[in-house]
Amino acid sequence: MSEKERMSGEQMRQPEQPILPVVNPDVEKTWITLSGSVILFNKWILHTAHFEFPIILTTWHLGFATIMTQLLARFTTVLDSRKKVPMTGRLYLRTIVPIGVMFSLSLICGNLTYLYLSVSFIQMLKATMPIAVLLTSWTMRVSEPSMKTLGNVSLIVVGVVIASFGEIQFVLIGFLFQCGGIVFEAIRLVMVQQLLSGSEFKMDPLVSLYYFAPACAIMNGITALVIEVPRMSMSDIERVGYMVLFANAMVAFLLNVSVVFLIGKTSSLVMTLSGVLKDILLVLCSMFIFRDPVSPLQAFGYSVALCGLVYYKLGADKLKEYVGSGQRNWADYGVRHPALRRVLVFGLVMATIFILLGGISFSGALPAGYDPTPYAKGKIDEVLGKTGSSVST
Repeated sequence: MSEKERMSGEQMRQPEQPILPVVNPDVEKTWITLSGSVILFNKWILHTAHFEFPIILTTWHLGFATIMTQLLARFTTVLDSRKKVPMTGRLYLRTIVPIGVMFSLSLICGNLTYLYLSVSFIQMLKATMPIAVLLTSWTMRVSEPSMKTLGNVSLIVVGVVIASFGEIQFVLIGFLFQCGGIVFEAIRLVMVQQLLSGSEFKMDPLVSLYYFAPACAIMNGITALVIEVPRMSMSDIERVGYMVLFANAMVAFLLNVSVVFLIGKTSSLVMTLSGVLKDILLVLCSMFIFRDPVSPLQAFGYSVALCGLVYYKLGADKLKEYVGSGQRNWADYGVRHPALRRVLVFGLVMATIFILLGGISFSGALPAGYDPTPYAKGKIDEVLGKTGSSVST
């Protein structure tokens, strides 16, 4: 076969492979970094720095967002799309304020949760958000109930239940606050969906923040005046630091800005996978930064929930396409680098074994004096010895 015929045959086979979505790595990394930073930053302020005033912190974020969006609207063109929204005072009270109430309640409950639960467990509970949105949309008659769809998300429920049973530092009131935050956020998302279903309302997240932030800041501020302000002093603010609070609000605002660019530059698939990757990284970071313990049962349950989340977001057909593409790429990599692929597989298996053994030992299932290192080292030497002998022959 000539070179021309071979290239023509390759071009004929090319369309059979699934076309992956275009990804902007810089935008994706920025969103993941900012999203994770906001969560870890809030956890540090509320828990480690002992600034136990989540409603005031939320009010500060929303007040800062109000000022920044007003400045952007006045001096830049970033928010010019708001001029296409036919917003009136009556419409604002009827549509924006109720959504703002749900937004405020979700933020308050979400920040209160950081006082009781670990970041890793909070992220695991947040995996149930698609289920809450689905059930809320059925309740509010935004979409028709479907048992098939409910079955698709059942894997998420099973995974989160397993993770909850495996949680070492389970606090009921924190769990209830997180459940409340998920419910309020689901109601808010469905209400926003109803608002944007009309052709006259087309708002990106930044324009939505422009309208929602003032109403939420006022409502949160009133709540904070009654509940938290009487027991707060200036020493609490000075202990954390003015610049730290300013940086915290700036990171939270930049997250909203990055969402606009992520939606504009990537696809919904990339957002889904980026969210899953962000959650995994947050769990790992919380283990290292805050020393949050994660039991093997909890890790297994969270893995099941993440698999269910990806399946629900992508569907069976898309998953088959990407799994098939991944298998072809992995097989091609094995042909080009067979030794390196064996090393990667062996390293992954050994890392998994050590993680599981460490988790089991931490949970108390093994005696405190048990040391699996000599046994593991002997097995590694045995495998490497066999590999070396086979290579030499």
